[in-house]
Amino acid sequence: MEHFNWTQLIPGVSHEYIHVATLVCVSIFIILLSVAARITLGNGEKSIEPAGRFSLKGMCELITEFIVDQADAILGKKGRTLVPLYGAVFVFIVINNMVGLLPGMTPATDNFNTTIALGIFSFCLYNFLGLKANGLSYLKHFLGPIWWLAPLMVVIELLSHLFRPLTLGIRLGANMIGDHKVVSTFLEMTGYIPVSVIFYGFGLFVCLIQAYVFVLLSMIYVSMATEHEEH
Repeated sequence: MEHFNWTQLIPGVSHEYIHVATLVCVSIFIILLSVAARITLGNGEKSIEPAGRFSLKGMCELITEFIVDQADAILGKKGRTLVPLYGAVFVFIVINNMVGLLPGMTPATDNFNTTIALGIFSFCLYNFLGLKANGLSYLKHFLGPIWWLAPLMVVIELLSHLFRPLTLGIRLGANMIGDHKVVSTFLEMTGYIPVSVIFYGFGLFVCLIQAYVFVLLSMIYVSMATEHEEH
């Protein structure tokens, strides 16, 4: 049974392309939010003054500090060059996840086409950075530590790496499908009375955690790729 979705009111959007329409809408929203944040942050001394209250600037600072802390802990100081990228990925996933908490909306991260595409992006990124950091020596870790085990290790390592984008995408997609299904089921059971706030809180928590897990694992893969030959 097909459920109503607000994006179907957009001309030309059928049920099969709901996630694409949601993805476009969320992307436009993020762009507008970025412009608003840039205006809010201001220039000069105003841009570096900490936010004194809850605001868009305060949220941007909170997310930036969080990503910086994670990058420092996993990648070291060199990881700060990737903070804008991972900050953007985190915000993109969080907002897409949270769309599912709105009645009549289906998040793009409920569709494996979206989540596996994110996994492939992470896969391409860490391999590119690994090659950039170590050159062709990066490929040596596929051979393993013992030369006579190289044929076996190549197969194992290749399978391990090829499954990473799939596991990243499937983990994110499956968890979001399950989360929104659980939240919607409990909301129907409670009849949208005030107790439903508890389930919205649970849903929001899962949305944030899944975005965090995706970014965390992506950073770990980058760390493994760029530091392998340094030991």
